[in-house]
Amino acid sequence: MLVLLPPSEGKAAGGSGAPLKPESLSLAGLAEARAAVLEELVELCVGDELKAREVLGLSEGLRGEVAKNAELRSAVARPAGEIYTGVLYDALGLADLPAGARALAEESLLVFSGLWGAVRVTDRIPSYRCSMGVKLPGLGALGALGAYWRGPMAAVMPEASGDGLVLDLRSSAYAAAWKPKGEPAGRTATVRVLHAQVVDGVEKRSVVSHFNKATKGRLVRDLLVAGAVPGSPAELVTALRDLGYVVEAEAPAKAAKAWSLDVVVSQIH
Repeated sequence: MLVLLPPSEGKAAGGSGAPLKPESLSLAGLAEARAAVLEELVELCVGDELKAREVLGLSEGLRGEVAKNAELRSAVARPAGEIYTGVLYDALGLADLPAGARALAEESLLVFSGLWGAVRVTDRIPSYRCSMGVKLPGLGALGALGAYWRGPMAAVMPEASGDGLVLDLRSSAYAAAWKPKGEPAGRTATVRVLHAQVVDGVEKRSVVSHFNKATKGRLVRDLLVAGAVPGSPAELVTALRDLGYVVEAEAPAKAAKAWSLDVVVSQIH
């Protein structure tokens, strides 16, 4: 099982440890592309702060993020699972997973990133600010980073996806960097979280962003703690239902097409 996650916009800072060692990151086939993005980002942030904030979409109150990016090569690096914070990662709770679940998380989770392409939760990276929608000046001919990463990701992800389930929980911006095709697509499942409410005797459903992230984090945690390793979308549906989730799913008409699952919740928290 491979679980594809978005990063968090907010990231933990501080701590102690050695700086980034790019050659130590997983998915070695992304090394050249990572080096190019890192070079462009650092060069941008070492220069004109106002321009850097404009390119990165940062308010004046976030000017510290520019300074942080300028020092990426010498900054403290920590496991990505400690760097990424926010709603999904709070619900996932990597730090207090039981040993077996933690080992499964280290093997199964892959976090997509505008700067790194994708990393394992054990990969040591510094705190940074660079979303997949950013258009770096030196790479501008390719558009936003989501487009830049398509080629490199297409070269490494078919092998990285293995031969089991690919559970895709990324937001649309990060999904743009790699979309499973062919055989891997047929064993891929995407998840939408719907909030069901009864209003005047009629059930109404809505998508809620904050609780969508929290539910996805809890969903992954529950699978890890249960030691569930579904090998296909159909097996994932069964595993989630066994864990108490209300899941609606229908097999796609074509074999080489991803499954779409709706997880329906009546309470949001």
